[in-house]
Amino acid sequence: MIELKEIIAGLFIFSGCFFIIVASIGIVRFPDFYTRVHPAGKADTMGQILILTGLIVYEGLSLISIKLFFIICFILIVNPTATHALVKSAYLSGLKPWTRKKEND
Repeated sequence: MIELKEIIAGLFIFSGCFFIIVASIGIVRFPDFYTRVHPAGKADTMGQILILTGLIVYEGLSLISIKLFFIICFILIVNPTATHALVKSAYLSGLKPWTRKKEND
């Protein structure tokens, strides 16, 4: 018999995998670096957090779940900071954002 915590953990892990797949599709479909960084920074972070939360729920309260919680805190600090640093360095190096060409040109 499946327990409630296994169902909840499975939902968290499934939704995290969904976010990571959607982020991967967004990275491929968007036209330039700046728009590709958005799904990589946002959806990928959310997917990782949901997967780790599912693992915490599945494991229950233990030393492993505390370590996973610290990994979540680390991800919440590092991923947005790294994304900001990448975008800022690309902008300062002169990479121009993509713009839609007008039909009159």
